[in-house]
Amino acid sequence: MFIDKVDIFVKAGKGGNGCVSFRREKYVAKGGPDGGDGGNGGSVIFEIDEGENTLLPFKYRRKFVAANGGDGMPQKFHGKTAPDLIIKVPQGTLIKDKESGKIVFDMGTDGRFVAAKGGIGGWGNVHFATPTRQVPRFAKSGTEGQERELTLELKMLADVGLVGLPNVGKSTLLSMVSAARPKIADYHFTTLSPMLGVVSVGEGASFVMADIPGLIEGASDGLGLGHDFLRHVDRCRLLVHVVDASASEGRDPVDDIETVNLELIKYSEELSRRPQIIVANKCDIGVTEENKEALEHYAEVNGVDLFFISAAARENVDELMKAIYKKVSALPPIKSYEADFVPEEPAAADFSFEVTVEDGVYYLSGAWLEKLISNVNFSDYESVSFFQKVLRDKGVIKALEDAGIEEDDTVDISGVQFDFVF
Repeated sequence: MFIDKVDIFVKAGKGGNGCVSFRREKYVAKGGPDGGDGGNGGSVIFEIDEGENTLLPFKYRRKFVAANGGDGMPQKFHGKTAPDLIIKVPQGTLIKDKESGKIVFDMGTDGRFVAAKGGIGGWGNVHFATPTRQVPRFAKSGTEGQERELTLELKMLADVGLVGLPNVGKSTLLSMVSAARPKIADYHFTTLSPMLGVVSVGEGASFVMADIPGLIEGASDGLGLGHDFLRHVDRCRLLVHVVDASASEGRDPVDDIETVNLELIKYSEELSRRPQIIVANKCDIGVTEENKEALEHYAEVNGVDLFFISAAARENVDELMKAIYKKVSALPPIKSYEADFVPEEPAAADFSFEVTVEDGVYYLSGAWLEKLISNVNFSDYESVSFFQKVLRDKGVIKALEDAGIEEDDTVDISGVQFDFVF
């Protein structure tokens, strides 16, 4: 099965929490704080797998979550830094933002991309000791890792793309000039996925050729396998247009060329302007003088090189490969895609919150409140004093009073409950 487009979810690991600990050692009085920092969470990283040419591994797994960092420990021991989660993708994969469809990164030449950064580990209480605060009984929590929804889209990397209607001999030609072994049979759509092969034309001289499965009229509108095949032509520097010169299926060879070219134009104006070579195949079956003259006239009018060959009998194939190599060598490098996705600027700190009352309990909700409450040690006077100051400065106390709270009423923040005291 060939899969070349999938949606996935990635989430980096959370940073570990800092540790609250104090040095306890024989003969050492008042050793002071020694809580270690939390470890960093694992990042989600994409890397190229040169041995893969499909996104099939993503068929049954669409969610990728990296490990969290370890919590800090006593004696200033740091928590364990979580390993990065490595996701292997075929070379040529485009990483896109799912919501906007814009390109985030092109895994064409650069082989490594950090898609989601892991959270930072929180500080242990050793960092909060001061001359006036010698016994800090609080530490910082680790930060959350990034998460993203992405689309992976494979656009194969090949110098040359074989295009044409079904059953014109593209697979046969690729099998004759490379080690690729595509399925070959006398019926349409024998090849259901693009195939790559390396063609050698001499010592140190080679190029990569892709067999793009047969296009049909309406492919640009999604008919047949439509865009599933056309997207793989995007990076090809040269298009080799294979046509059945023998007209063994009763079609006119020139009409076949124009049909495929029209689909290329509909799909992409830029793609339709790529250099082409026309290959009139199946000459061993027989080519009428009328078809031969029509093809020669079309090639001359459009300024395109024309080769009459028989892939099955390997007639004139070597000459064709040398001509392809010569033409490819003079062309610009394989197309690469520039990232056009611009991450949103970090928003100003959001200190909004909401107060709801249920059964006499005052519930406070807000992302910043959840983070704040995770850093409070209610058994430590200084930590509680800081907590109360923040609530007062951000208008939370006033909002509770406006909601009718009385002394000793219960306040709930993210499941942590405490009594309200004026």
